[in-house]
Amino acid sequence: MQTRSALELEDIKKIAAAAEAEARKNNWAVTISIVDEGGHLLWLQRLDGAAPVSAHISPAKARTAALGRRESKVYEEVINGGRHSFLSAPTLEGMLEGGVPILKDGHCLGAVGVSGVKSTEDAQIAHAGIAAIGL
Repeated sequence: MQTRSALELEDIKKIAAAAEAEARKNNWAVTISIVDEGGHLLWLQRLDGAAPVSAHISPAKARTAALGRRESKVYEEVINGGRHSFLSAPTLEGMLEGGVPILKDGHCLGAVGVSGVKSTEDAQIAHAGIAAIGL
């Protein structure tokens, strides 16, 4: 039997605070979502000025990254590369850059999803959040 790490509330708060700081530093109005390894929402924070739709896109990106155990941009690249049939993949809705898995010791602990600015900037915010817990 394996023993593995799990996100705790304190970790989630650190991730959220660092992601928010990165967004505010750049004056980016975004929604930040954090999910567990099963894609279940643990945190949703919509910054002032963020578009309402970002509150739907952000958790979808996070769920996709957690369930796939890889950045959501991988799926975007597959689709943009011509594999359009991948759009029919069940359960995956946020197949855009901006969802980043939280990985430790080869296990996915969850993911961060961000929506509201350019996809590369969304991912930048997610990575900044995850870095706050040393991963």
